[in-house]
This record gives sequence, structure tokens and C-alpha cells, in this order.
Amino acid sequence: MSSISSLFGYILNFIYEIVKNYGLAIIIFSVLLKLILLPLSIKQQKTMKKTAKIQGKVKEIQDKYKNDQVKMNQEMMDLYKRENLSPFSGCLTSIIQIILLFAMFGLVRSPLTYMKKIDTETLNNYVAEIKQEVGENSISRNYPQISILKYVNNYKTTEDPLYINMDFFGLDLSNVPQENWQEWQVYIIPVLYVLTTIISMKITSKMTSTQSKSSDIIEVKKEDNKENNKDNEMSPEEMTAQMNKSMTWFMPLMSISISIIAPLGLALYWLVNNILMIGERLILNKVIKSEGEEQNG
Repeated sequence: MSSISSLFGYILNFIYEIVKNYGLAIIIFSVLLKLILLPLSIKQQKTMKKTAKIQGKVKEIQDKYKNDQVKMNQEMMDLYKRENLSPFSGCLTSIIQIILLFAMFGLVRSPLTYMKKIDTETLNNYVAEIKQEVGENSISRNYPQISILKYVNNYKTTEDPLYINMDFFGLDLSNVPQENWQEWQVYIIPVLYVLTTIISMKITSKMTSTQSKSSDIIEVKKEDNKENNKDNEMSPEEMTAQMNKSMTWFMPLMSISISIIAPLGLALYWLVNNILMIGERLILNKVIKSEGEEQNG
């Protein structure tokens, strides 16, 4: 993972040397990364629409073979094969997101290593200087390089090789909400990130449900519904709806917990990525929908 963080660091530092602002460099970096991953996003959204479109057939198979799990699995695999879909089509995207998460966390946690390429000996010398000048407790246990950055930005000149302009519209992107909880400004970006996460999830959920309703769904018979209610069993749709409802609140809560313990640079990256994702999904939804209408026409 450190190799990816190092690669991202080269790119981010190249952008930073042009714009001379860490926050602006993160925004430009996020846009470039989104453009690189655009083909994957297009494929993912098309797969999502196709998956939603066959939910009626999936439900029919589940109802028809509910007492024969082996036959049900075989029919489901045949269905996905006919539709040229993979049940694990979303795994690649999830894996990439996890890799990006850890790579970006490593980058914003140690920007002097991955972005400025400062060697360990130089960093240790700065740590010794800071402890002597400021105090033994002046180095953060979790983010020592952030402590070095703060010292350099406060006591050194902009010509110092370790200097990074962390000011972003009055916000210090080197701040960690958990360590700077007295300052209300540190919560602005994490809160905006959570709000955009909720919006993004609601848009995705709406797009999926709309596509499912527009397809030819075969409904379950009322007798089957009554029987399921008697057995106190939830239908697949009810389970999915319940899970989506839980995730709508769980994901933002998990996200804000991570944002609180990480430097604001990571939360800014996530915020920009969410805004780009929302725009991307809305635009791709219209483009893919119009393509489908032309093919049907």
C-alpha cells in the first residue's frame, strides 16, 4: 500500500508545486483520479442498472425454488450468465475504494515521506529540534509528521524544504479534529462530507428503485405473502429495504468517526470525491438512460 501512497505523493506534490496550496492540490488530484477511473464508473453504473432491471426475474426464481436451495442457486447463476452479469461485479469497485482509502490515509498521515520525499534522518532531526524548542509532548504519537509540519509552518520560512501550505480558506488541513476538538472550524469539512455521503446514497437508492419499478417485475402472489407473514419471515425486498435504511445512517456515522481521527486533508479528499460522484452519477444516469431509449426505439 505504501507504493501506491508514494505514487499518489509524486502526483500530489507535482500539482502542489504548481498551485502552491495543499487543499487546492487535493481537489485537482481528486478530479484527475476520478477521470482516470471514469471507465470503471461507467461500467459500474451500467451493471447497477442491469442488475436492478432483472430483480423481477430474481424474485421469481427465489419464490419458485424457495424450498430447493441448490436449484435456486443454479437458476440464479444461469440468469446472470444469460444477462452477461457477474454476481460479484461490485467487488472490484469495492476493492479499489478500499485501496484508495488506505493509500490516501497513508499519504495525508505522512505527507513529508510520500509527498516531499524527506528522508528519515532529516525527520528525526526535526523531531529532536521540536522537542528541545517546544517540549517533549509537542510531537503527536499518531501523526508525528503533522506535528513537524505545524512547527515548520509556524516557526520556519516558506523556503524550508518541509514547508507545505496547509491553509485552505482559513482552515488548517493539518488539523486533526480529535486533537483540535476545541476549534469548531475542524468540524466543517467532516460534516459536509457526511451530508454529501447521505445525498449520494439517496441518489443511488432512488436510481436503483426507479429502474426496478420500470422493469417488468413479476409480483409475489398474495397467498405467498400471507404465508411468509405467518412464518415471520421477511421477503428479499423487505430485507434489502431494511438493510439500505440501516446503511443510510450507518455509513455517515462510520465516515464521521474516521474523519474525526484523521487530518482534515483526508476529509477534504472524501468531500470532493463525493461531490464528483454525485455529479457523475446524475450525468451518467441521463446518458445511459438516453442510450437505452435509443436502443429500444
